[in-house]
Amino acid sequence: MADEKIKVLIVDDIAETRENIRKLLQFESDVVVVGTARTGQEAIDLSTDLEPHVVLMDINMPDMDGILATELIRQKAPSVQIVILSVQGDPNYMRRAMLAGARDFLTKPPTIDELISAIRRAGVMSLEERAKVDARTATVDATGGSASGAGRPGVDGRVIVVYSPKGGTGCTMLAANLAVSLQSDDCQVLVVDGNLQFGNVSIFFNESSKNHIGDLAPRVNELDQDVVAEVLIEHVESGVKILAAPPRPEFAEEITGEQFQQLLRYMRGQFDYVIVDATSALTEYTLAALDAADLVLLVSTQDIPSIAGTKMFLDLAQALGIPSPNLVFVMNRYDKRINITPERIGESFKKKIDVVVPLDSRTVIPSVNRGIPFMIDSKINALPIGRALQALAELVIEKAP
Repeated sequence: MADEKIKVLIVDDIAETRENIRKLLQFESDVVVVGTARTGQEAIDLSTDLEPHVVLMDINMPDMDGILATELIRQKAPSVQIVILSVQGDPNYMRRAMLAGARDFLTKPPTIDELISAIRRAGVMSLEERAKVDARTATVDATGGSASGAGRPGVDGRVIVVYSPKGGTGCTMLAANLAVSLQSDDCQVLVVDGNLQFGNVSIFFNESSKNHIGDLAPRVNELDQDVVAEVLIEHVESGVKILAAPPRPEFAEEITGEQFQQLLRYMRGQFDYVIVDATSALTEYTLAALDAADLVLLVSTQDIPSIAGTKMFLDLAQALGIPSPNLVFVMNRYDKRINITPERIGESFKKKIDVVVPLDSRTVIPSVNRGIPFMIDSKINALPIGRALQALAELVIEKAP
């Protein structure tokens, strides 16, 4: 990969601009211009014929704008990375371009350093995406079956929502470690970041990607396994797949609750378990996840605000159509020094706490800071917190087999 030159296609309706960019790039030893195009349709055709790694795309062209051309290129060649060049630095243009699949947005005229840096970033990503495709193809050839990048088609999976009406109760930690506990060769698990504005599930796995849920939601009616595999992040150490939240809060505005729910339904046909880390606010996405859920893990801690919020949600659950047997009550960060016991809370709510996860800052905090779910370490299984997560996984399997 290090020795391969980054192949660039230049798209602009002005010949002088195309030539100026070509001249700038000819001095870069790791970059080669493989072609130029003056219209969106030419760009689409040449992206297929020339197989560039990076397309430098102008927005304003005579037949179609660069944003539409970007979307059509990405549909045909998902590994091709698009860098948009525009005289307009309007954030709305930038948002539309990113949602269409662009990987960078530069205002004309970019400096040579900006341009080369953007091309190299996009080139590395394109090479990595092609390597993943090659690896999946090799897996198919070796096994005679489907690659596992997007799960296993035809699975009758279960949607598990990890939810707390109060933020900061450790839902993301529980979702990540539950996923690791459930994942095996015979059980494929996907974690979906349900906090579309400020989600950080991928951070808990020390993963990052420009691909995110916004790449799939607008196309939810035309998804296929290859498209999904391009977007999901695979956590190599555990095998868990991750569908990340958008990288910027405003991108969530382009995703509807209905699209989110349809996406969860699609994923349950690909994975044995789809674990949704839901945000505490009852947003359209949280409501969509709760509506799609086979099981809701209701998380509380020992503090009074958390307990009060949990009581309010239990009163609301029936109105939301969540049957009591579909609720698993989890107390997280239980500290036996505090005189609010799980038994007392269960009696007060007339619903017993199913799983108690003890406070263990020495295990959890380094795990979160390093981005390594602690259930990956088999030694943790012998600790009280490890046994609690195993018990939670077993309960999930029992209630949502």
